[in-house]
Amino acid sequence: MDIQKFQESMYSLIVETSTNLPKDVRRAVKSAKQRENAGTRSALSLTTITNNITMADDNVSPICQDTGLPTFKIKTPVGVNQLEIKEAIRNAIILATKGGKLRPNAVDSLSGENSGDNLGEGLPVMKFDQWEKDYIDVRLILKGGGCENKNIQYSLPMEIEGLGKAGRDLDGIRKCVLHSVYQAQGQGCSAGFIGVGIGGDRSSGYDLAKAQLFRSNEDVNPNEDLRKLEEYIMETANELGIGTMGFGGETTLLGCKIGVMHRIPASFFVSVAYNCWAFRRLGVKVSPETGEINEWLYQDGEKIDFALEAEKAAKEEVAAAIEAEVEAPREIILQAPITEEQIRELKVGDVVRINGRMYTGRDAIHKHLSENPAPIDLDGQIIYHCGPVMLKDEEGKWHVKAAGPTTSIREEPYQGDIMKRFGIRAVIGKGGMGPKTLEALSEHGGVYLNAIGGAAQYYADCIKSVEGVNFTEFGIPEAMWHLNVEGFTAVVTMDSHGNSLHKDVQQSSLAKLSQFKEPVFK
Repeated sequence: MDIQKFQESMYSLIVETSTNLPKDVRRAVKSAKQRENAGTRSALSLTTITNNITMADDNVSPICQDTGLPTFKIKTPVGVNQLEIKEAIRNAIILATKGGKLRPNAVDSLSGENSGDNLGEGLPVMKFDQWEKDYIDVRLILKGGGCENKNIQYSLPMEIEGLGKAGRDLDGIRKCVLHSVYQAQGQGCSAGFIGVGIGGDRSSGYDLAKAQLFRSNEDVNPNEDLRKLEEYIMETANELGIGTMGFGGETTLLGCKIGVMHRIPASFFVSVAYNCWAFRRLGVKVSPETGEINEWLYQDGEKIDFALEAEKAAKEEVAAAIEAEVEAPREIILQAPITEEQIRELKVGDVVRINGRMYTGRDAIHKHLSENPAPIDLDGQIIYHCGPVMLKDEEGKWHVKAAGPTTSIREEPYQGDIMKRFGIRAVIGKGGMGPKTLEALSEHGGVYLNAIGGAAQYYADCIKSVEGVNFTEFGIPEAMWHLNVEGFTAVVTMDSHGNSLHKDVQQSSLAKLSQFKEPVFK
């Protein structure tokens, strides 16, 4: 095999996976958009999502800033050198990272040091199988950290929140899968997709669950029991009212695929791999002689071009909203530094458009600020939970290539104290935060603003310049970037009066979940 050609093929696969959403996923997003009520927060989110997909297409830039953990599933004919394939994939990963198609995301678990090229112990993940077909099958999924953190595993029998006892049977499995959707809320960038693995041990169960994400979203399960369960979950999960980004709404789940394997008598695991709407999964068939791509996978059916539909859809949404008499959310312009008086005027549901300065801060920054002074004056300022994709030009100037929000709940131990200590008035992220932060918002006069998860191109376009950076020693995603923004849009979901949309949606969806306690499958 021409290994150089194979490396070029792998580079193409990586770039396409990062920047070009598969056809089946696009169709699922379109269906969700058509189901959603016009004028709602979820409708606004889905419009932003479809705009983001179009921008990623046009710019050949990452759909989401979070590279996640690149996972390759590779099938090779007998006799193909898998060591050469590994090296070619590693080289392609380095090139894609250098070119801004992937964010440097590989961190040493002990030192916290970022390798800078997405390589490290165990990274990227490559799983090989041999087969007797005459081509190499390579599939790649880029599964971000926000949705990875919402994976969950159940050990039956057990008591499940809202659903009661789940036994070692199909109905117990049903309760596990339904609960897995509920517990994700908006933190995994809903509406999402799930892969479910029944059986195995703890590790093989998760492998089976993730393997389901490599199935087409529109295939039919050959196992009749699992087919019925998949259909039930798709219907029932969308009655929970969690909605896009956890804002409430008609669509919470876009796909459900379930697989089964044998187990030992003592263990009964149900493992669920949750994936966000930005379902970046593609595959190719490669010639083992030339190393060239012969065929792209997941290409069946119509490819939705959201750019062609945008103008028509916008007119229809406005007309539908007027007909339904949906009250448009308030829109408020904010420019930092922000006063406490301005913050106290905001309420849950307001749409905020930000102009001026904001500062990124993720896990490393929050831990550092909890123990050290800030490098700049943060009084009245905005912290953005974001790990952007950045590229430096020949003149040494930084440019933002992708900049969507990260899941905020990880900062719950720090956020409230840091806001009060440094005078921060607003925090932007996704998925909401907990009671400690909500209490601090009321006490201090602050708000939590929910940006649209995965909309990395949409928000990168709002960033007009990079004015500085601190803590690059923490790595590109964890550094504190000083950004000038224009028209940066987010929704107030936690205000300074003790109100939290996330808390309300969680409580209402739990009540709806509890309606499905009774057995469905005998």
